[in-house]
Amino acid sequence: MPSLALLATSPPILSAALAAAALPPPPPPAPPPIVPLAWSLAAAPQEGGPPPPETDANGEPLDEIVVEGEVGPPRSDPMERLNEESYRVTQAVDKAVIEPVAYAYRDGLPEPIRDGLGNVVRNLGEPANALNFLLQGKVGKAFETLGRLAINTTLGVGGLFDVAEKQAGLPYRRNGFANTMGFYGVGPGPYLYLPVTGATSVRDLAGSTLDQLLLPIAVGRPFNRPAYAATYFVVNGLDQRVAFDEEIAAIRSTDDPYLLRRQTYLAQRRRDIAELKGEPVSEEDARWLEELEALKAAAASPAPPEAPADPEALLITQPR
Repeated sequence: MPSLALLATSPPILSAALAAAALPPPPPPAPPPIVPLAWSLAAAPQEGGPPPPETDANGEPLDEIVVEGEVGPPRSDPMERLNEESYRVTQAVDKAVIEPVAYAYRDGLPEPIRDGLGNVVRNLGEPANALNFLLQGKVGKAFETLGRLAINTTLGVGGLFDVAEKQAGLPYRRNGFANTMGFYGVGPGPYLYLPVTGATSVRDLAGSTLDQLLLPIAVGRPFNRPAYAATYFVVNGLDQRVAFDEEIAAIRSTDDPYLLRRQTYLAQRRRDIAELKGEPVSEEDARWLEELEALKAAAASPAPPEAPADPEALLITQPR
């Protein structure tokens, strides 16, 4: 019995037992230290598997493919939505009104008369061409252009006949204040597509305005009269529409005509400025221009229709 065992215990042992019972329990042992483990989601290379990708000094993979892109309209066309809508409306008006009138102008007038009107319009632009060649430091071409102006105005009956090119071997070279600004490093600015002007840029719009104001300001009458301005605008517009008809048709046949019109116009203008400076055309611009030429060639000579897969099936639908 417990009570009997307690009475039979000696006093020293009993005192030691009571003292041990009065002490607090010993603290629990400290947990083992937690060691952080370095881990990665990348699978560990297996024996016989592909080696890990090579990295540079900063630890970046060398074979990483980086895809970059732009959000929003491109820098060259900040008003892309407005320009695209203007392009759509302009093309609808062109198909309904301007194209039939241009075809009537092309087919209704005899070719000598139509060529004569176009020669007159080009002859009126020769003063601006010569002045801008002079501003660009191309003195030889400036004097050649002045020679064209003198010959065609006198012997060519006011520019009706291009005697200078046919008889004197002086070709027509178009130039303008927009080219001069680009020659001296003025950028094109934002791309614009205007209902009347068509594809242009801020620089080209300002330059063409100066070209048309040269004769009215420098000479005056009759070039400052509204009748002259209206006649020049109509004849020049129809002449340009006929000249670029093949290009317009080729661009319309693509999946994204607005994009192609913008890119090819800007490429053409950069090519013009590069030729004035004696610089090569960039590879990107050359690709756009080659694509446009290929489309024009395909539109000029369409492929013949394909033969039916079963020629006898066609005979069934023919009357006997």
